[in-house]
Amino acid sequence: MVTPFRADGRLDLERAAELAIRLVDEQRNDALVISGTGGEGPTTTDAEKADLLRAVVDAVGDRARIIAGVGTFDTAHTVHLADDAAKAGADALLVVTPYYSKPPQAGLLAHFRTVADATDLPVMLYDIPGRAGIPIATETLLALAEHERIVAVKDAKGDLTASSRVLAETDLAYYAGDDALLLPLLAVGAVGVVGTSTHFCGAVTQDLVAAFERGDTAEATRLHRQLLPIFTGIFRTQGTILVKAGLRLGGFDPGPVRPPLVDATDAEIATLRNDLRAAGLPVD
Repeated sequence: MVTPFRADGRLDLERAAELAIRLVDEQRNDALVISGTGGEGPTTTDAEKADLLRAVVDAVGDRARIIAGVGTFDTAHTVHLADDAAKAGADALLVVTPYYSKPPQAGLLAHFRTVADATDLPVMLYDIPGRAGIPIATETLLALAEHERIVAVKDAKGDLTASSRVLAETDLAYYAGDDALLLPLLAVGAVGVVGTSTHFCGAVTQDLVAAFERGDTAEATRLHRQLLPIFTGIFRTQGTILVKAGLRLGGFDPGPVRPPLVDATDAEIATLRNDLRAAGLPVD
């Protein structure tokens, strides 16, 4: 979930609650990640993260799972954020690979295990080498799967062979971290998507997963192809920028992005409008 801000850059908790309700009740998302990368977590303070989480839990926590993005490149700070998230009512944690510093795989093992040891909440690992700079190696994932609280992976690695092996050898629940790879990952045992485009197409994406689960692969493929323009189009530039632009096109203003991000240009908005229409989604 993107994080709404006021025009002056301050956190807008009222709009955040409204957006959470929209995403759960209208878009049928059954869980929300708060303060992930798409929520501009790197530019919100610890106090803002806790306030935002409490507002969303109060708004939809009775009918959706609330997952707190707590990953940083500092193990101690990640543990601190995990503790804050538990106190604020999170159901689970999303922990991204420590970015920029590129620790070795032994460092990743120690990082993720330290966080999981320090919390009572279930942990979803976020494997996104394109942003973190390094992958969580297959052998590392196999080792981490032995921890009782490490239960899921948001997979944005783009390596179906590696993901297939982890799925075959562990009980980890896999979620596509790249919207367009949802159907291919379902085919090798994944269970869903932690999406960006699902700000707009959550309901149709639910239909895609449901069709696959009941064995109607033809319908799942049809919906996959229908949604491809927005699955991919939302990443024509940085995803948060286009999600906020797309929400405005749909009549909901989440406010601006925070620097170093910048709001979408007129040309980017026009292209996004075409992507939404091509996916059969309503747009002003």
